[in-house]
Amino acid sequence: MIDSKVKEIRDFCETNSNPDIIKKYQRYFKEGYDGYGIDDKIFKEQIDQWTEQWKDEMTIESYLSLGDELMKNGRFDEKHVAINFLKLSRQDFSKVTFNRIGNWFDCGINNWATTDVLCMSVLSILLFDKVINFNDLKTWIDSESEWKRRAVPVALVELDKLTKDLKPFESIELVEPLMLDNSEYVQKGIGTLLRGLWKKYPADIEIFLMKWKDKCGRLIIQYSTEKMDKEYRKKFRKSK
Repeated sequence: MIDSKVKEIRDFCETNSNPDIIKKYQRYFKEGYDGYGIDDKIFKEQIDQWTEQWKDEMTIESYLSLGDELMKNGRFDEKHVAINFLKLSRQDFSKVTFNRIGNWFDCGINNWATTDVLCMSVLSILLFDKVINFNDLKTWIDSESEWKRRAVPVALVELDKLTKDLKPFESIELVEPLMLDNSEYVQKGIGTLLRGLWKKYPADIEIFLMKWKDKCGRLIIQYSTEKMDKEYRKKFRKSK
Protein backbone atom coordinates (compact mmCIF):
# COMPACT_ATOMS: atom_id res chain seq x y z
CA MET A 1 0.00 0.00 0.00
CA ILE A 2 2.75 2.44 0.94
CA ASP A 3 4.81 1.63 -2.17
CA SER A 4 1.90 2.38 -4.49
CA LYS A 5 1.26 5.71 -2.79
CA VAL A 6 4.92 6.67 -2.97
CA LYS A 7 4.82 5.93 -6.70
CA GLU A 8 1.65 7.98 -7.18
CA ILE A 9 3.13 10.94 -5.30
CA ARG A 10 6.39 10.70 -7.22
CA ASP A 11 4.65 10.41 -10.59
CA PHE A 12 2.61 13.51 -9.82
CA CYS A 13 5.69 15.45 -8.78
CA GLU A 14 7.61 14.50 -11.91
CA THR A 15 4.67 15.34 -14.17
CA ASN A 16 4.16 18.77 -12.59
CA SER A 17 7.81 19.77 -12.28
CA ASN A 18 8.42 23.36 -13.39
CA PRO A 19 11.99 24.45 -14.27
CA ASP A 20 11.13 28.12 -13.72
CA ILE A 21 9.98 27.45 -10.16
CA ILE A 22 13.09 25.35 -9.51
CA LYS A 23 15.24 28.28 -10.63
CA LYS A 24 13.24 30.66 -8.41
CA TYR A 25 13.61 28.49 -5.28
CA GLN A 26 17.30 27.71 -5.73
CA ARG A 27 18.27 31.17 -4.48
CA TYR A 28 16.82 30.40 -1.03
CA PHE A 29 18.90 27.30 -0.36
CA LYS A 30 22.65 27.56 0.08
CA GLU A 31 22.81 23.83 0.65
CA GLY A 32 21.03 23.19 -2.66
CA TYR A 33 17.39 22.80 -3.66
CA ASP A 34 16.40 19.30 -4.72
CA GLY A 35 12.71 19.97 -5.37
CA TYR A 36 10.56 19.48 -8.43
CA GLY A 37 9.32 23.06 -8.43
CA ILE A 38 5.55 22.57 -8.30
CA ASP A 39 3.05 25.41 -8.37
CA ASP A 40 1.70 25.87 -4.83
CA LYS A 41 -1.96 25.96 -5.86
CA ILE A 42 -1.71 22.80 -7.97
CA PHE A 43 0.21 21.06 -5.20
CA LYS A 44 -2.28 21.97 -2.48
CA GLU A 45 -5.22 20.85 -4.58
CA GLN A 46 -3.58 17.48 -5.21
CA ILE A 47 -2.74 16.97 -1.53
CA ASP A 48 -6.39 17.70 -0.69
CA GLN A 49 -7.47 15.11 -3.27
CA TRP A 50 -5.15 12.46 -1.85
CA THR A 51 -6.34 13.26 1.67
CA GLU A 52 -9.94 12.64 0.67
CA GLN A 53 -9.19 9.54 -1.41
CA TRP A 54 -7.05 7.85 1.24
CA LYS A 55 -8.80 8.92 4.45
CA ASP A 56 -10.48 5.58 5.12
CA GLU A 57 -7.38 3.44 4.66
CA MET A 58 -4.64 5.53 6.25
CA THR A 59 -3.78 5.52 9.95
CA ILE A 60 -1.12 7.47 11.79
CA GLU A 61 1.18 4.47 11.43
CA SER A 62 0.55 4.48 7.68
CA TYR A 63 1.35 8.17 7.48
CA LEU A 64 4.52 7.69 9.53
CA SER A 65 5.63 4.80 7.33
CA LEU A 66 4.93 6.86 4.24
CA GLY A 67 6.91 9.67 5.81
CA ASP A 68 9.81 7.34 6.61
CA GLU A 69 10.07 6.43 2.94
CA LEU A 70 9.63 9.94 1.55
CA MET A 71 12.11 11.45 4.00
CA LYS A 72 14.72 8.82 3.26
CA ASN A 73 14.36 8.65 -0.50
CA GLY A 74 12.24 11.62 -1.52
CA ARG A 75 12.91 15.12 -2.76
CA PHE A 76 11.88 18.45 -1.23
CA ASP A 77 8.24 18.44 -2.36
CA GLU A 78 7.70 14.80 -1.40
CA LYS A 79 8.92 15.45 2.12
CA HIS A 80 6.40 18.25 2.48
CA VAL A 81 3.64 15.86 1.36
CA ALA A 82 4.64 13.58 4.24
CA ILE A 83 4.35 16.42 6.76
CA ASN A 84 0.99 17.53 5.38
CA PHE A 85 -0.37 14.01 5.77
CA LEU A 86 1.01 13.47 9.26
CA LYS A 87 -0.59 16.61 10.67
CA LEU A 88 -4.00 15.11 9.82
CA SER A 89 -3.51 12.59 12.64
CA ARG A 90 -3.11 15.12 15.44
CA GLN A 91 -5.58 13.26 17.66
CA ASP A 92 -3.31 10.21 17.55
CA PHE A 93 0.01 11.96 18.21
CA SER A 94 2.16 10.26 20.85
CA LYS A 95 5.76 9.93 21.99
CA VAL A 96 6.13 7.43 19.15
CA THR A 97 5.29 10.24 16.73
CA PHE A 98 7.97 12.42 18.29
CA ASN A 99 10.59 9.69 18.05
CA ARG A 100 9.73 8.86 14.46
CA ILE A 101 9.97 12.46 13.26
CA GLY A 102 13.22 12.71 15.17
CA ASN A 103 14.53 9.94 12.93
CA TRP A 104 13.51 11.97 9.88
CA PHE A 105 16.19 14.51 10.76
CA ASP A 106 18.76 11.75 10.90
CA CYS A 107 17.90 10.26 7.51
CA GLY A 108 16.30 12.87 5.29
CA ILE A 109 15.62 16.42 6.46
CA ASN A 110 18.36 18.49 4.89
CA ASN A 111 17.25 22.13 4.77
CA TRP A 112 15.78 24.93 6.87
CA ALA A 113 12.41 25.01 5.09
CA THR A 114 11.47 21.37 5.72
CA THR A 115 12.67 21.77 9.30
CA ASP A 116 10.49 24.82 9.87
CA VAL A 117 7.38 23.32 8.26
CA LEU A 118 7.71 20.25 10.48
CA CYS A 119 8.09 22.51 13.52
CA MET A 120 5.00 24.50 12.55
CA SER A 121 2.78 21.57 11.59
CA VAL A 122 3.82 18.80 13.98
CA LEU A 123 6.48 19.56 16.58
CA SER A 124 4.82 22.67 18.04
CA ILE A 125 1.53 20.75 18.18
CA LEU A 126 3.18 17.94 20.14
CA LEU A 127 4.30 20.56 22.66
CA PHE A 128 1.02 22.49 22.68
CA ASP A 129 -1.03 19.32 23.25
CA LYS A 130 1.45 18.26 25.96
CA VAL A 131 2.25 15.01 24.21
CA ILE A 132 5.88 15.92 24.83
CA ASN A 133 7.56 18.45 27.10
CA PHE A 134 10.69 20.59 26.96
CA ASN A 135 12.79 17.81 28.45
CA ASP A 136 11.89 15.62 25.48
CA LEU A 137 12.93 18.34 23.08
CA LYS A 138 16.15 18.84 25.04
CA THR A 139 17.35 15.42 23.88
CA TRP A 140 17.84 16.93 20.41
CA ILE A 141 20.40 19.58 21.33
CA ASP A 142 23.37 17.24 20.93
CA SER A 143 22.28 15.90 17.55
CA GLU A 144 24.81 15.77 14.72
CA SER A 145 22.08 17.18 12.46
CA GLU A 146 22.09 20.98 12.45
CA TRP A 147 18.46 20.83 11.32
CA LYS A 148 17.45 18.80 14.34
CA ARG A 149 19.24 21.30 16.57
CA ARG A 150 17.58 24.20 14.73
CA ALA A 151 14.21 22.56 15.40
CA VAL A 152 14.62 23.20 19.13
CA PRO A 153 14.34 27.02 19.00
CA VAL A 154 12.04 27.04 15.97
CA ALA A 155 9.58 24.70 17.69
CA LEU A 156 9.42 27.23 20.54
CA VAL A 157 8.85 30.09 18.08
CA GLU A 158 5.91 28.19 16.63
CA LEU A 159 4.64 27.16 20.07
CA ASP A 160 4.56 30.80 21.13
CA LYS A 161 2.34 31.60 18.14
CA LEU A 162 -0.12 29.05 19.51
CA THR A 163 0.03 29.88 23.22
CA LYS A 164 1.17 33.52 23.14
CA ASP A 165 2.41 32.74 26.65
CA LEU A 166 5.90 31.30 26.26
CA LYS A 167 7.92 32.05 29.38
CA PRO A 168 11.47 33.37 29.06
CA PHE A 169 13.09 31.28 31.77
CA GLU A 170 12.08 27.86 30.46
CA SER A 171 12.87 28.87 26.87
CA ILE A 172 16.30 30.24 27.78
CA GLU A 173 17.09 27.14 29.78
CA LEU A 174 16.30 24.97 26.77
CA VAL A 175 18.33 26.87 24.15
CA GLU A 176 21.28 27.99 26.26
CA PRO A 177 23.28 24.80 25.53
CA LEU A 178 23.08 25.80 21.84
CA MET A 179 24.47 29.32 22.27
CA LEU A 180 27.92 28.29 21.01
CA ASP A 181 26.55 26.33 18.05
CA ASN A 182 28.46 27.08 14.83
CA SER A 183 25.53 26.51 12.48
CA GLU A 184 24.17 29.73 11.03
CA TYR A 185 20.73 28.13 10.85
CA VAL A 186 20.74 27.21 14.52
CA GLN A 187 21.92 30.71 15.39
CA LYS A 188 19.15 32.29 13.30
CA GLY A 189 16.57 30.07 15.00
CA ILE A 190 17.77 31.09 18.46
CA GLY A 191 17.89 34.76 17.47
CA THR A 192 14.34 34.63 16.14
CA LEU A 193 13.13 33.04 19.37
CA LEU A 194 14.89 35.62 21.57
CA ARG A 195 13.60 38.48 19.43
CA GLY A 196 10.04 37.35 19.98
CA LEU A 197 10.55 36.90 23.69
CA TRP A 198 12.24 40.30 23.98
CA LYS A 199 9.06 42.03 22.82
CA LYS A 200 7.27 40.69 25.91
CA TYR A 201 10.09 40.24 28.41
CA PRO A 202 12.79 42.76 27.45
CA ALA A 203 14.59 42.81 30.80
CA ASP A 204 14.98 39.03 31.00
CA ILE A 205 16.20 38.69 27.44
CA GLU A 206 18.62 41.63 27.68
CA ILE A 207 20.24 40.15 30.78
CA PHE A 208 20.67 36.88 28.90
CA LEU A 209 22.10 38.62 25.83
CA MET A 210 24.58 40.59 27.92
CA LYS A 211 25.77 37.33 29.44
CA TRP A 212 26.41 35.79 26.03
CA LYS A 213 27.21 38.68 23.68
CA ASP A 214 30.99 38.18 23.77
CA LYS A 215 30.82 34.43 23.27
CA CYS A 216 27.86 33.42 21.10
CA GLY A 217 27.57 33.53 17.32
CA ARG A 218 26.95 37.00 15.91
CA LEU A 219 23.82 35.92 14.06
CA ILE A 220 22.14 35.26 17.41
CA ILE A 221 22.77 38.85 18.47
CA GLN A 222 21.89 40.25 15.04
CA TYR A 223 18.53 38.50 14.87
CA SER A 224 17.57 38.94 18.51
CA THR A 225 18.25 42.68 18.57
CA GLU A 226 17.00 43.75 15.14
CA LYS A 227 13.74 45.20 16.50
CA MET A 228 15.59 47.32 19.05
CA ASP A 229 16.38 50.98 18.52
CA LYS A 230 19.50 51.29 16.35
CA GLU A 231 21.49 53.10 19.03
CA TYR A 232 20.22 50.95 21.87
CA ARG A 233 21.26 47.67 20.32
CA LYS A 234 24.88 48.83 20.13
CA LYS A 235 25.22 47.86 23.80
CA PHE A 236 25.04 44.21 22.70
CA ARG A 237 28.02 44.44 20.40
CA LYS A 238 30.90 42.15 21.17
CA SER A 239 33.45 43.80 23.46
CA LYS A 240 36.83 44.40 21.86
